Amino acid sequence: MLDVRRLKVLQEVAQQGSFSAAADALSFTQSAISQQIAALERETGATLLRRGPGGVTLTDAGRALVSHTVAVLARLADAERELAAIAGLRGGRVRLASFPTAGATLVTNAVSVFAERHPEVELSLTEGEPNETVPRLRRGEFELALVYDYGLGSMDLEQGLELVHLLDDPLSVVLPPGHGLASRRAVEIAQLAEEPWVGGVRGGLCNEMLLRSCQEEGFEPHVAFESNDHQVLLGLVSAGVGVTLLPELAFRTGQADVEIRPVKGARKVRKVFAAVPSQSYRSAATEAMIEVLRAVSHDFTADLGAPTAYLDGNEHGLRDSRP
Repeated sequence: MLDVRRLKVLQEVAQQGSFSAAADALSFTQSAISQQIAALERETGATLLRRGPGGVTLTDAGRALVSHTVAVLARLADAERELAAIAGLRGGRVRLASFPTAGATLVTNAVSVFAERHPEVELSLTEGEPNETVPRLRRGEFELALVYDYGLGSMDLEQGLELVHLLDDPLSVVLPPGHGLASRRAVEIAQLAEEPWVGGVRGGLCNEMLLRSCQEEGFEPHVAFESNDHQVLLGLVSAGVGVTLLPELAFRTGQADVEIRPVKGARKVRKVFAAVPSQSYRSAATEAMIEVLRAVSHDFTADLGAPTAYLDGNEHGLRDSRP
């Protein structure tokens, strides 16, 4: 591969018409100029300059190489300007992936803030569960992915990834309107052992979370309906066909006539992370998006000071049956 620095020397010699003038223009010694041209001629295997009493002139090979050099140096200058723009967040891109409930809440807020601050950065969003998006993130298809972990050990999120903790998303019991336990401030999962359940599709993380939570309380839940769409699950509970466990983010994406109560006993949460490949280059735009996600998540966590379970129906269509 030709040395770009030597191409610059050849171009300068051609413009100046002599080694000495090129040396002055480039702040080189005349000997250094001569050595650079000699090395370039060895690289190309061609004579590039004719030396005469009136100075130097380009050979046919030299003229061909200089014409390409002009184009190469122009492209390099464009590349330097584009890189500088990306570093200053005046360009570049962030390809983002997110699971649905974060996409409908945290990500929409984050994208709005980011786009306002950095309108020249190209943003894109793909939706999927972590078991779908994490392999693609590792392959370099995204710069960043929002993922979650119930602490079940079924996904090794740390392999090849760096995780930035955004928030703990608490789980709550979801009951049909007028359920006998709706008057309680908190509900033990074991109290629902005989109830029909609705939950995530078998084999998914949400289904595994529900099964494990019930098994820890000493029973196998009878899962009557399965869906990975939290709004479908909320609708099924509202219709009175079962109960479920859902994270707080699921209650911020729509309305349903249900009773939501904290889990009594050990606090159950899913941890939400921004995941990036640990060994790859992280652009300034990606770093900026992580900071925006942190801020949005902080605001969401602060809002949990008034849990959705205790909000009145005017806010989320949720019923408050506290005694």
